[in-house]
This record gives sequence, structure tokens and C-alpha cells, in this order.
Amino acid sequence: MSPKIILFEDNDRLRESLAYLLKMNGYNVAGDFNNCNDAASIARTYEPDVVLMDIDMPGKTGIDGVSLIKEARPETAVIMYTVFEEEEKLFKCLCAGANGYLLKKTPPSKLFEAIHDVVEGGAPMSPTIAKKVLGTFQVKPDSTKYKLSPREIEVLQWLIKGYSIKLIASEMQLAFDTIRSHLKNIYQKLHVNCGKEAIAKALSERIV
Repeated sequence: MSPKIILFEDNDRLRESLAYLLKMNGYNVAGDFNNCNDAASIARTYEPDVVLMDIDMPGKTGIDGVSLIKEARPETAVIMYTVFEEEEKLFKCLCAGANGYLLKKTPPSKLFEAIHDVVEGGAPMSPTIAKKVLGTFQVKPDSTKYKLSPREIEVLQWLIKGYSIKLIASEMQLAFDTIRSHLKNIYQKLHVNCGKEAIAKALSERIV
């Protein structure tokens, strides 16, 4: 079954075009909105699998919208769909709970791939955003601050690349429960509550 999608985009023409494109390719677009002021109630009402969220909108920003959706319905995956490439906005979105970050110039085929990836637990990012993320690792990484073990650092690196627990276990040839245990230890050491917060902290503090 195709994932249920909600769109938040204040550019009416772009929003309508995007909704049409998704519907024509078999996606279930349950609703589209020009602001995210009521994002929490919308998430509870429509129960979407995926939300495509613009950042710069009237009223509450898309970053606020992510927080509202995650509080109302944590299982909904949110992909930021924006023109902004600044690291500050990227980190704020991840801290708010965003599951992916795509630029609006992303080709439709890559957008479709990202939707399926995020449903499977991945964290899709546009190539230029991923490059920017990787660039943060080149500036004095310090994994000793939080006393992460070499194995935990490796797990965290896979997590940052957008891999789900299942995929990390496959790549590292370890049991699913072992990876989950490593992640639990990582969260405790980094003083975070979830994978998205761990990614945001690792990137902003250049831990790995």
C-alpha cells in the first residue's frame, strides 16, 4: 500500500503541482496546506505516514511544524522540503525530529526514493546536504568527550548515514538486538532521547 502523505507548502502553485505529481505516480496525498499552524491536529486527524514540510511559511515555521507533528504523532516521518542549505537550519530541523532533508531542486525520481527510504526507517538527504554533513567531520572530530567505544562510533556513523537498525545490523553483521543495545548506550552517553537527537548532536558538536 502506498504511504499516506501530507504536504505543507505556502507556494500554492508548487504545492498543487507537487500534489498532482505524487497522485499521478500512485501516492496517497491525504491533504495539502499552505501553513503548519495546525500541524498537530492535522497529524492526528489524517494520521499520515510521511509529511513533506517546507521551512519558510507564514505563522509557524516548518521547524516548529516538525516539533508539533512529532509531539502529536511520533510515528509520522517528516521530510523537510526546502531551498535552504544552511547548516544551522539543517541542525535545527534534525533536533526538532525531522527524518530527512531534501532540496526543492530534487528530481521527482529521487523524491519518490526518499519517501520510500524514510518509510523504511532511513534518513534521506539531498547530495549537497549530505556533502555538507560530511564536511562537518573534517573539523576536529572529538569522540572522546562522551567516551564512545569504537563500536558505538561505528554504529553512530551508520545512523548518521540514514541507516535503520535493521540495515546497520546487516552492514555490521551483528544481531538486531545488539545494535539496539549499542544505540541505547549511545543515547545515554550523549544525553539524548532518540536517533534524530543523536544525529543532530553528533553533527553540531562534530563528535565523529
